[in-house]
Amino acid sequence: MNDANRLVVDVVSDVVCPWCFIGKRKLEIALAELRTAEPSVDVTVRWHPFELNPDLRAQGIARTEYLEHKWGSVARANESYVRVREAGERVGIAFHLDRIALQPNTGDAHRLIAWAQQRGDANALVERLFGAYFLEGRFVGDRGELARLAAETGLAEDDARAMLDSDALRDVVANESCEALDVGVRGVPFFIFNGRLAVSGAQEPATLLSAIDASRRQDSEPVGAG
Repeated sequence: MNDANRLVVDVVSDVVCPWCFIGKRKLEIALAELRTAEPSVDVTVRWHPFELNPDLRAQGIARTEYLEHKWGSVARANESYVRVREAGERVGIAFHLDRIALQPNTGDAHRLIAWAQQRGDANALVERLFGAYFLEGRFVGDRGELARLAAETGLAEDDARAMLDSDALRDVVANESCEALDVGVRGVPFFIFNGRLAVSGAQEPATLLSAIDASRRQDSEPVGAG
């Protein structure tokens, strides 16, 4: 296939980042428009880890404690989430943040995504993790829960649990996290198109499409060049 018909999208995100969920929806809208305009385009989306709270203990902490620490009070946190809810509604996400009881460490979730990606497309798993956390309040820091969520997307639950109970892919997640910092990622979501052009934040589909178009031009430089 001609390189002009290929598009590789690298997405750096965390499964507990509401703007990453919103950004995923906006990316999907942009890619749907691209495929409508160019049915022959071959799109690959790859997911990469970014831990917003890497020092959080494995068993997580109470969501109220987390919000109080981050925002000063639960009330102030809820005020800040008004914008999140409004942005979510515009792309079909009905956030249920009140259902979240525990704030998780997401290291194992990122290992699970990396494991799924080794077996093919991890998009369904990423979607399920976002939905489980933000819509259902499930604890995505628990290995058993993660394995069950993997099974809900068609992956083998026993294999997922065995991987999570080992140290598999821990170095991969750590190395990719360092690489993200090396190319300038300081917040998520962060999109890299064809390794050439980066967009930070949950930008509108039109902005993403413009970046995609620019990344497909042969004169664009790779991310990190210069």
